[in-house]
Amino acid sequence: MAVSGDITATYLGPRAVVARLLARGPREDLALVYLMAACVLIFVAQLPRLAREAFLTGQELNLLLAGTLMAWVFLAPLLLYGLAFLSHVILRLLSRRVDGFAARLALFWALLAVTPISLLNGLVAGFIGPGAAQSAVSAIWLALFVWFWISGLIAAHRAGGA
Repeated sequence: MAVSGDITATYLGPRAVVARLLARGPREDLALVYLMAACVLIFVAQLPRLAREAFLTGQELNLLLAGTLMAWVFLAPLLLYGLAFLSHVILRLLSRRVDGFAARLALFWALLAVTPISLLNGLVAGFIGPGAAQSAVSAIWLALFVWFWISGLIAAHRAGGA
């Protein structure tokens, strides 16, 4: 199935999608592609907010873009690999059979699956600005991300850490 179809299917049943991804076998290249695609899309989602901020504060837009690009495309992947490792270690301490690849895939897929909401959040932040609407979209993003990540970890545990 195409990635866009898998993202749509994740909103209906995240465990099934992660189980299907894990059934393909450990593919680090795909996990890295999912992570980098998510980080690039989240960077793109920040563009309306950054343009608004540059206009309202008089800051240089290129500097804001460069800092955000550095954060999301170069630093965030490293931090997310660390977070995936930490979740793997915690699950091992809790006697859960989830290997490192499955923990990484669950996290990276959850991040990629919520990118449509990230794009919506960026539009709300850019066109409406801070307020109740942005808080609501951010809360929805967080709830979906946590749901997808935990569901992915459960699917990985049931698959035996495939």
